[in-house]
Amino acid sequence: MKFLVTGAAGFIGYHASERLLAGGHEVVGIDNLNDYYDVNLKLSRLNRLRAHSAFQFIKLDLADRPGMAELFAQGQFQRVFHLGAQAGVRYSLQNPLAYADSNLIGHLNILEGCRHHQVEHLLYASSSSVYGLNRKLPFSTDDSVDHPVSLYAATKKANELMSHTYSHLYQLPTTGLRFFTVYGPWGRPDMALFKFTKAMLAGDEIDVYNRGDMRRDFTYIDDITEAIIRLQAVIPQGDERWTVETGSPATSSAPYHVYNIGNSQPVKLLQYIQALENALGFKAKMNLLPMQPGDVMETSADTEPLYRATGFKPDTSVFDGIKKFVNWYRDYYQQ
Repeated sequence: MKFLVTGAAGFIGYHASERLLAGGHEVVGIDNLNDYYDVNLKLSRLNRLRAHSAFQFIKLDLADRPGMAELFAQGQFQRVFHLGAQAGVRYSLQNPLAYADSNLIGHLNILEGCRHHQVEHLLYASSSSVYGLNRKLPFSTDDSVDHPVSLYAATKKANELMSHTYSHLYQLPTTGLRFFTVYGPWGRPDMALFKFTKAMLAGDEIDVYNRGDMRRDFTYIDDITEAIIRLQAVIPQGDERWTVETGSPATSSAPYHVYNIGNSQPVKLLQYIQALENALGFKAKMNLLPMQPGDVMETSADTEPLYRATGFKPDTSVFDGIKKFVNWYRDYYQQ
């Protein structure tokens, strides 16, 4: 089939594109190649994708309304992986308007393109951050997510609402993917594992927020892409019996579904750092800091609906996953 992958030069978009190409599909990838983090890393990912004859790259901003309309008119895509966005919880406190452009206007442009060009299935990146002030663990897609604690999380919640509207009005099948703290080779330099590894190899201290007293559902990238690939074949069907009063917020009378994609085994941040110390072979020097605005104490994913739909459950341990990341990092940066 022919797929559009947005954010193809990004962390998850790159890996998803690789999996599609390995499966014999045709992929058109778009990315605006912004400088939120090292553009050279994005270009390195792209160069690997360009080695496939079935891959085409177009430099394009999601917020470019005429450009996006032309992309869909020319592309005739059967399915869309919308994985591009302005990422980062903390950066959303500094540059909120970037999130309005990419995550709100950009998402609407994707929905419009899918609506007007008979896309069979839209899968889009949401985030575990939508759970915000929720305290009941594990986080379930049956629960309310009406109290986000960062603008980034609010835009992801908005994406789910916008998608439901298009599923309801136009019968566009949409699947939201609530990713939980993704890590692994070719990862993002703004995320903890990348920053920790870089600092430790340079002999510097690592900044550990809330003095390490946090737990995260760290999810390895290969598990993320496996879930995406499996879910693209699970096209949502509307349930006529569904009602707001009795149904799950993750489903609908429209062809709409939302899934958690997480490891379901929350790990203490200090244990995560210990796994990195083991992989690098030396101890970290830690700068213990207070909690940052927009952060949450713990994340944990209920992935039972994902398992029921696909027969797959992420299970890569942080010790295995971090070792693979460190091996990639040392090879890529020659350290």
